[in-house]
Amino acid sequence: MLKLTKIFHFEASHAVYGYPGACRNIHGHSYELHVTISSITNQDTYIPSPGFVMDFKEIKRIVNNTVVGKFDHKVLLSAGFVAANPGFASMENLVIFEAEPTAENMLVYIKNELSIKLPGNTRLEYLKIYETKDSYAEWVLNQPVNQ
Repeated sequence: MLKLTKIFHFEASHAVYGYPGACRNIHGHSYELHVTISSITNQDTYIPSPGFVMDFKEIKRIVNNTVVGKFDHKVLLSAGFVAANPGFASMENLVIFEAEPTAENMLVYIKNELSIKLPGNTRLEYLKIYETKDSYAEWVLNQPVNQ
């Protein structure tokens, strides 16, 4: 199976409402997002001209429009945080999340949005988002849960 990965960077801040540690306060991160897609067909032969599963420029356009443009230089807060702190509701760069805007929940949002935006001959295989240089969350298509 052929897979393609494109890496994106954006800056955003967030707070984790109800968390007992420092992350309950608004703070920022330099995020790095890895997006991996594959063809829905098995590619055991060369791909006809132009030879792409998907053009990297098209992946870039979709992810920039769907994710980076929505999150870059924004403050991501949950509806619960904003309800408890209504003064933040008028922020120009505010994005209100249904859930807490953790790396995990950001991946759920990104997975849901990208899955419907990708062309029908491709599928989303893998996402990884680094919140810091040494901390990340991953989403993988159809991985069995360890019991």
